[in-house]
Amino acid sequence: MDTLSILLISLVVLLLFGVPVYMVLISSTMISLFVFSSLPLTVIHNALFEGLNSFPLLAIPCFVVAGTLMEQGGVTGQIIDVVKMLVGRMYGGLGITTIMACTFFAAISGSGPGTVAAVGTLLIPSMLRQGYSPQYAASVSSSGGTVGILIPPSNPLIIYGIIGNVSITGLFTAGFIPGFIVAFALILTAWSLAKRDKVGIDVGLPPFSAVIFLKICFRKIFSLLTPFIILGSIYSGICTPVEASIVAIIWSLFVGGVINRALNAKKIYAALLEGAMLCGVVLLIVGASTLFGKILTIEQAPQRLANIFLSISQDKYVILLLIQTMLFLLGMFLETLATLIILVPVLLPVVIHVGVDPIHFGIILVVSNEIALLTPPLGVNLFVSSRIANIPVEKVAVGVLPYIIVLLFCSLLITFVPQISLFLPHFFGYF
Repeated sequence: MDTLSILLISLVVLLLFGVPVYMVLISSTMISLFVFSSLPLTVIHNALFEGLNSFPLLAIPCFVVAGTLMEQGGVTGQIIDVVKMLVGRMYGGLGITTIMACTFFAAISGSGPGTVAAVGTLLIPSMLRQGYSPQYAASVSSSGGTVGILIPPSNPLIIYGIIGNVSITGLFTAGFIPGFIVAFALILTAWSLAKRDKVGIDVGLPPFSAVIFLKICFRKIFSLLTPFIILGSIYSGICTPVEASIVAIIWSLFVGGVINRALNAKKIYAALLEGAMLCGVVLLIVGASTLFGKILTIEQAPQRLANIFLSISQDKYVILLLIQTMLFLLGMFLETLATLIILVPVLLPVVIHVGVDPIHFGIILVVSNEIALLTPPLGVNLFVSSRIANIPVEKVAVGVLPYIIVLLFCSLLITFVPQISLFLPHFFGYF
């Protein structure tokens, strides 16, 4: 039995025993090194340092802190109020508002569960008071939160860009059109379910008035400008994604503290603490996975997997479908970042070999992992929304089934029509 076999067997066994992912990666690597490999043990600390010594990683905790500051500073609530004025009079108005608010908030936080927590905390209680079922409220919030890992800035896209040496700005640009397609499909699903159940029209809202709407937009202009300030600084070339994450923090402090006067020292401390905690989790996984990935590379795992896939088919779309099937299954047991970090070093050489663009593949990976956020037993979004709605996670898992079907169709569309992802990067010259 060779080193690679022991590495993979150790990985599966430790995962089945419920060991934390970062410990699974480190332990399985060390078992294979100590017992079955002649590699020097210096590879361990060298790989750990190499994985953590990455400047783009700074963007993740900064975007998370910015998102928390905006939630605490009233920015998220103001965006939701504006969106509610537009769609609150429709069937499922608050459900549609939830998905649209998640789409906006995704341009701030970059995190799926973070988006569910921020938007769901505000809107799930409102939906329950409006007569929606707890299952509908929790499932629409869980599903809306999946957009948070696709609409830029996106934490998974940052990780993919770092590991695959792919332009992060190009990946961000590629995420726009697929992100809005997914958001529209989820909105249509939320509306259809609400119309079927005849719920969701907010009778408390006054008739729509363009004048009143514009006045409210003007009063809340600083909050509404937030995504444009952050993303505009990236696409104008003024800032790198890391610098834009700092701009996001400064802007959130300005709007929340000076304009809205809602931030205080306690709330700022809570935002910084949350960012630090998430940063610690990400760094542990990234460092451990770099070590794991190095052993995979040394043992020629990418070449072996490529031979397996290519023995089945030479067609790139068949190979992409095989990869997506594997991602759907793994997503039931692995967190999104862990899945990307483990698989990208192995899969990226395979898809490049068959002619798939790395940016297109990055979007496919992230869309596939959106579904993983909704599939038990891991399904992080399900647990967040079930706690807010105070219902069993099993009911939420049933409620999200229509959204999972829609996401599957979106995933196939994005896979078989590469220009959905590549049009904007080509247009802006990120190739």
